[in-house]
Amino acid sequence: MEIRVLRYFLEIARESNMSRAAETLHVSQPTLSKQMKDLEAELGKKLFRRGSTSVTLTDEGMLLRKRAEDILAMVDKTADEFRELDNITGGEVHIGCAESYLIKYLAQAIKDFRENYPRFRYHLTSGNTEQVVERLDRGLIDFAFIVEPPNLEKYNYIEIPGADIWGLAIRKDDALAEKKEIVFEDLLGRDLICSEQGMKFDMPRWCGEKTEQLNLSGTVNLCYNGSVFVKEELGCMLTFEHLVNTGNESDLCFRPLAPRLETKMYIIWKKHQVFTPIAELLLDELKNRLS
Repeated sequence: MEIRVLRYFLEIARESNMSRAAETLHVSQPTLSKQMKDLEAELGKKLFRRGSTSVTLTDEGMLLRKRAEDILAMVDKTADEFRELDNITGGEVHIGCAESYLIKYLAQAIKDFRENYPRFRYHLTSGNTEQVVERLDRGLIDFAFIVEPPNLEKYNYIEIPGADIWGLAIRKDDALAEKKEIVFEDLLGRDLICSEQGMKFDMPRWCGEKTEQLNLSGTVNLCYNGSVFVKEELGCMLTFEHLVNTGNESDLCFRPLAPRLETKMYIIWKKHQVFTPIAELLLDELKNRLS
């Protein structure tokens, strides 16, 4: 299975049309069609449903699309890393970030870092801890910023100063907005929105077995989307302070939980990981600031 052929396959999947894909790739349509038939023969599976004017992916084709995207992302990242081995004036670093106000420390480090390395470029991928750690394990990112204690058998880490404070994002016209703090009893009977990670790992630290009494009506992994649902009166959202707009122009406010619930944040990277020069320099910058 050739890298070039996988790129051809992905372009056809994106265009859903063999002629348009051939034009974009600057190859003839018969050549492209033959490459795909050869790929299907190699895999022993039919990848496309061919119509009169378009093509769609079979279930096997959808599986290959996901695998091909991962493979080509790794190939491109590896090529970038080798190009940068002798380049310490700039380069690219890929970072996975869980949502947290504490990400400000990364932003501050990068701001100062770019003064010395103006050709440096960063790529941030957002998601929950499970998602960014998965990308780290697959080698698609260099570092991960996570909001749960790291697995010390697999990762080195730096603990970030401070902690995120848990609370409830609610509409300002909600009766709970009159309270300074939210206790467990306030949540009973309420439709609650929370991340799966928060409900699984953090809420039990706050209310123990009583977590089962909470009515989780929906889960989110990006707080902005959750805040829109709160505005539309679909429930209240358990989240970190500072992640939801609660300014004067906003319909929402934030009230901390009582007793206070905090979550730490960590920078992690794989043990024995070999970094590009620019990634190593950025890690040194973060260590000097935070260690």
